[in-house]
Amino acid sequence: MRGVGLSMVSDELLDLVNEKDEVIGQISRADPALRWKDVRVVNAFIRNQRGQLWIPRRSPSKSLFPGALDVSVGGAVQSGETYLEALRRESAEEVRLNLSTVQWHELAAFSPYQTGLSSFVRVYEICTDTAPDFNPADIAGGEWLTPGQVLSQIAAGAAAKEDLAELVRRCYGSVTDGL
Repeated sequence: MRGVGLSMVSDELLDLVNEKDEVIGQISRADPALRWKDVRVVNAFIRNQRGQLWIPRRSPSKSLFPGALDVSVGGAVQSGETYLEALRRESAEEVRLNLSTVQWHELAAFSPYQTGLSSFVRVYEICTDTAPDFNPADIAGGEWLTPGQVLSQIAAGAAAKEDLAELVRRCYGSVTDGL
């Protein structure tokens, strides 16, 4: 899939989950009653051997956080999907990456009830030294940054998706080495 149109996104059906991350129903992504803390998302950082993260800038046409810094890969887990299935789908859609061709692993799982993050989230790390062939419908560009550089840019006022700084801190520490 080369791009996701607005009508496809608005038609997405997501699983509603309780505070234990157990499915209790479904909700359309377009439903005004959607609360992100009641759904699941996946996020992944692409990390090279030098410890840098590939940090994209969201497309200016995105409805949420246009032009903002973001995780390398991210998206909602669709109804009936596992976190891993969503990671595979989002990696193919956003950065045209087949996870069977690279090393990757899960870094963490977070609950919005214990962390203050926006959703139930599983965070993964994809290991490659190659910048991805990203989908321009999702991503305007990207650059390799150390975790400290990401945090410094956000602290200096760079627009960023709401959970980015907290995910970098929780997954890589608040170290600003390598600035």
